[in-house]
Amino acid sequence: MKHNFLFSVALMMFLLIPEIMSQPEAALSDSTKRPLMNIVDYLKSKIEQERQELVMTEGEIIRYMDGLPPFSIYKDNFFITGIPLNKGINRETADAKFQLSIRHRLTSSRLPFDTFLYLTYTQKSFWDIYRDSAPFRDSNYNPGIGLGRYIIVDNRLTGAAFLHLEHESNGRDSLESRSTNWIGFSGKYFLTSNLAVGFKITIPFFTGKENSDLYDYRGTGYFNADLKSSNNKWWLSGTFSLIKSVKTINLKLTASYKISDRFNQYIFGELYSGTGDSLLDYKRKDLQLRAGICIKPDFYNLF
Repeated sequence: MKHNFLFSVALMMFLLIPEIMSQPEAALSDSTKRPLMNIVDYLKSKIEQERQELVMTEGEIIRYMDGLPPFSIYKDNFFITGIPLNKGINRETADAKFQLSIRHRLTSSRLPFDTFLYLTYTQKSFWDIYRDSAPFRDSNYNPGIGLGRYIIVDNRLTGAAFLHLEHESNGRDSLESRSTNWIGFSGKYFLTSNLAVGFKITIPFFTGKENSDLYDYRGTGYFNADLKSSNNKWWLSGTFSLIKSVKTINLKLTASYKISDRFNQYIFGELYSGTGDSLLDYKRKDLQLRAGICIKPDFYNLF
């Protein structure tokens, strides 16, 4: 069947070429050239699709993913500084924000249902670098452990799903203590090779008494999209969560420009609008624009 298809396409091109070549060059309009280009493009895509499906099976895809380095970047690792857009700009309101985030896969996909076990750790800090003595206003510590499973459809790796247990706190006591725990279910799915969407649903428990209403300001459902340009230079992301009512959301938009083809470093900008970005000041309404540098995980990193 495959050979008959290729033979038919080749025969069609063979019959069309003499007819087109017999006409003056000026007469070769775009409408005449386009059918040939469409045939060539379709043929190339068909061959590439069949090659990928023949080369990789589901077992081979899992073995390949399990063979990747187990220790890597988890979320964005960045250092950014900026200003508020909803209040006066001064040394008290301008600040810096940085994040360190790593993950480690503990097992291969040999657990029940082809799942794997992993650890994550993220630390996010808010630094008042423009004030005298440059104090840290708040630091949030977020370790976690989870189970992941790759989503493979028709011998194609299309995404992954995760079940995880996480803790977050700011390491303080008394009235400034903030802490929470949650069980989360999340997923990531590639709509195209340049567009991925994801979600995260959390079920909180053992939330600290000083921040018992935290999720009224953070929300329990998060949805995000990532778009990469075809030349791999630009990476645009958006994340939002519903809070209190469907009329109120927390929104984070980021834009990244890759500095070098050899290194995974980006010029990075972030716009945050909402509440709950910092544990200490989770009730405060922020509209903050910051920019700096970021080391990002690979676009196709699945956890």
